[in-house]
Amino acid sequence: FSTNFQDLYGMEQLPGLAVQNLMAKGYGFGGEGDWKTAGMVRLLKVMGEGLKGGSTFMEDYTYHLEEGNMLNLGAHMLEICPSIARDKPTLEVHPLSIGEREDPARLVFTGRSGKAIVTALVDMGRRFRLVLNEVESIDPPKSFEKLPVARVLWKPQPDLVTSSEAWILAGGGHHTAYSDVVTADYIRHFAEMLQIEFIEINSETTIPRFHNELRYSEGYWNNH
Repeated sequence: FSTNFQDLYGMEQLPGLAVQNLMAKGYGFGGEGDWKTAGMVRLLKVMGEGLKGGSTFMEDYTYHLEEGNMLNLGAHMLEICPSIARDKPTLEVHPLSIGEREDPARLVFTGRSGKAIVTALVDMGRRFRLVLNEVESIDPPKSFEKLPVARVLWKPQPDLVTSSEAWILAGGGHHTAYSDVVTADYIRHFAEMLQIEFIEINSETTIPRFHNELRYSEGYWNNH
């Protein structure tokens, strides 16, 4: 399912907490009408059922552009699933400048450290493409005292600059499905089963080679 902060008539608050609770129960969610990411979140939930870890809707929120230590901060306005929480979440109410409603409640927490993936389903017109980036989530070096939303900090593989360029070249958007339980192999096998193009960005990725991979892949899938 999806919501949009500009189109929620009759609600006194934006449903951040409700969305978090539904994702924790296994529902797929994508913000602002993003049905493709909602479907991917549900897919990751099903794949990870019974395993240790979690999956959630995610967004590239902002970047830490320190030379030699570039990182990606993943978060969203309100709706990140507590299944990825490192510690027990806190229920907090803070002002929100968009939506023109009462200050919304939300669960606030930091995501677990460790290996994870972010993946997106891209509409290529006549077909779909699955884009995936392997990431390494880390414990933040400082607390996020002025960021009153759930978040997770990660190092994209192979690095932020290469990862970002490759992600854009592949057509990935700023919404993703994030998981620290499902691996790249799960998504690769799923793509093979459904005959969907699969593009992976990992520690071995270089831009020249990635350009060629996209060319070869598009040549195959456009004539498949």
